[in-house]
Amino acid sequence: MTIVADRGFEVTTKTPGVLGVSGLLNFNTAAAATEAIEAALADRSIAQLDLSGVSHADSAGLSCLVTVMAKAASKGRQLKIVHMPGGLQALAKVSEVDHLIG
Repeated sequence: MTIVADRGFEVTTKTPGVLGVSGLLNFNTAAAATEAIEAALADRSIAQLDLSGVSHADSAGLSCLVTVMAKAASKGRQLKIVHMPGGLQALAKVSEVDHLIG
């Protein structure tokens, strides 16, 4: 089921407990993606954020993930990011926020 498709990214729940993000996670989409992901997390059964479909991400996309993870943690949610693209992992490490996003 597609929850949101907007400006180059898509948020879906095809697998129970998993929220998939695909497409672009960048400066142009990060604000809308953050909103969409946070809205989807109203479903408390979601425990994983699957980034295997992300084709491009930049520092704004990384900020989106940090924001989502912080908000989930503040609500007592344990959310795990899986299949993070290598470039995004490297950016998180260089930015010293890799420990914030798992």
